[in-house]
Amino acid sequence: MLILSRKVDEKIKIGEDITITLIEVRGDQVKIGVEAPKNVKVFRQEVFEAIQQENKEACATSETLEALSKFLGGK
Repeated sequence: MLILSRKVDEKIKIGEDITITLIEVRGDQVKIGVEAPKNVKVFRQEVFEAIQQENKEACATSETLEALSKFLGGK
């Protein structure tokens, strides 16, 4: 993990297309801005984990497997 110190309004570049800007620091809360191309999905960690869990649960149901089988031409 790379750890960087930044002051308000300073930026961090990730590659050529992603910019992280420190917007505000208030107590133990930090606000950041993320500029990225529309094809790059940006999520808070807890939202990303919830999406992953829902996807796993959806794939585990028999209804989903039956639908996928029918879609692929199986019986």
